[in-house]
Parts: sequence; structure tokens; C-alpha cells
Amino acid sequence: MDIKQIEHGSKGAFVIDVGSERLAEMTYSKAGEKIIIIDHTDVSDKLRGQGAGKQLVLKAVEYARMNHIKILPLCPFARSVFDKSPELSDVLNT
Repeated sequence: MDIKQIEHGSKGAFVIDVGSERLAEMTYSKAGEKIIIIDHTDVSDKLRGQGAGKQLVLKAVEYARMNHIKILPLCPFARSVFDKSPELSDVLNT
């Protein structure tokens, strides 16, 4: 899956587009210089069950590690990925 990052000021998203159709999206807000808040994840029925949502969260984790920032997952889906994946705790804002 090809995941792209979009940023506009303090808002951003990781998205999966196929052609002109957005099939998955995870949005976030920047809280200062060192924290991003994941606030929403949405996956189209076309990708449901294929791990697209988790891939979006993992892309955010990769971004956080590269930029030495933390993630606050307010989105219930993103929170569940962190809860089930202790190896991601290094970027979790507690």
C-alpha cells in the first residue's frame, strides 16, 4: 500500500489513495514541536480487513521516530494498535 503524508500548518494526515479515490485516512494535529495527536482513522470498505488502518498508524510511528517526537493516540483505533503493540511504546506520549 502506498501511503502519503499531507501537512497543512498544524494539521496533517497519512492517506491511501487509489487513483482519485481516498480509501483510507488517519488525521493528526501537532501539539507544539514534539507531539502529534492522532484524532481519527477511517478506512473504506474496499480496504477493510487488509490491515490498512494499522499501516497508517505504523507510518505515523515511523514519522515520529525519524523526527524524535511522541504520539498521543486519541483515536480509539490508533489507541488499540498501541495497546496491542508494546514495541511502539517508545513513541507513545504518556
